[in-house]
Amino acid sequence: MPAAVHLVIPCYQESGRIGPFLTELCAVTQTLGGVTLRVVEDGSDAAEVARMREILAPICQQHAHLLAPLFLPDNLGKGGAVYAGWDLEKSADWLGFVDADGSCSAAEVARLIGRARRQETPHTALFASRMGQFGREVHRQWQRRLIGHVFGSLVATLLHIRIHDSQCGLKFIPRSAYARIAPSLRIHGFAFDVELLAALHDSGCPFEEIPISWFEIPGGHVHLIRDSYRMARDVLAIRRRRLTR
Repeated sequence: MPAAVHLVIPCYQESGRIGPFLTELCAVTQTLGGVTLRVVEDGSDAAEVARMREILAPICQQHAHLLAPLFLPDNLGKGGAVYAGWDLEKSADWLGFVDADGSCSAAEVARLIGRARRQETPHTALFASRMGQFGREVHRQWQRRLIGHVFGSLVATLLHIRIHDSQCGLKFIPRSAYARIAPSLRIHGFAFDVELLAALHDSGCPFEEIPISWFEIPGGHVHLIRDSYRMARDVLAIRRRRLTR
């Protein structure tokens, strides 16, 4: 039997983008076997929740491995939504998440699932990366590309962890590794990926960056100045906590 994989799709105000991607993702992952999916709606307003329920209901009926969506009463942040979904899953060998907008195709998700399953024992976390290497195409807005470069430099300089793209919205973590570090994870916003990376690194769980193709879908919620400040603040907080351990 292939290793069991549980994939969370965190959503906040994503009803305008999730439908086509989720339909494709369900079709592709159904052929793999041993994969479950769960959409986590992160405290959007009532009208958005109603739209999401309308979109998700027929897809859930068609695909048994798409589990009942989780509707959070409050907005926790992307990391909070991911962890809420992961915490509901108690038996999968791998825990993952993928952005809801479809910038990363279902085919790329399946490729990383295959990469994870080729590990005889879940050991190395897999971080998708928009490096544009090995024939992978990457199309991103300049604002997001700039934030990514700045953030990568901050992580390398302040946390001494070499990584090209800590923020790519596709990752797979061995469940056993997540169980060890979950109590220490505090950041639920955009920088949650960095805290997750640092906690895995410090716990002895290695990670590998896997270049993927990425075609950015308009309609994201990133703000260049505001989110750059928040990310820098969170990285400094992570650094302080690591130094006081």
